[in-house]
Amino acid sequence: MKIVISNRSAVPIYEQIKNLIKEAILSGEISEDEMLPSIRQLAKDLKISVITTTRAYKDLEEEGFVISIQGKGSFVLPRNNEWVRETVLRQIEECFEQALSIAEINDWKLAELQEILTQIYQERKNEKRD
Repeated sequence: MKIVISNRSAVPIYEQIKNLIKEAILSGEISEDEMLPSIRQLAKDLKISVITTTRAYKDLEEEGFVISIQGKGSFVLPRNNEWVRETVLRQIEECFEQALSIAEINDWKLAELQEILTQIYQERKNEKRD
């Protein structure tokens, strides 16, 4: 697993780490029961504070992605498919909320948004075939 953070991002570093690890878990890049790098090692590798990596791991644990065992490390928990589905739905809803806010400001109608979504969906579907 490669973690690349950006100091120029508006997203806090601990959140970037958390999101990258979550993506790796959800994509299967990191397997169930796999041990994550130690908090200290990750901080050293990324040249950041241990406090920052601790926060990322703590959030991952609270969200049900990992479990930390004192003296042994942090391990990926088995995927709870229903929980993963809810997480993804929440992310999609947030994106739709943002799109609706922009559309309302510009007085766009629902049909126009649906047309855009359909077009993007078709383009991606066609790209996967190629």
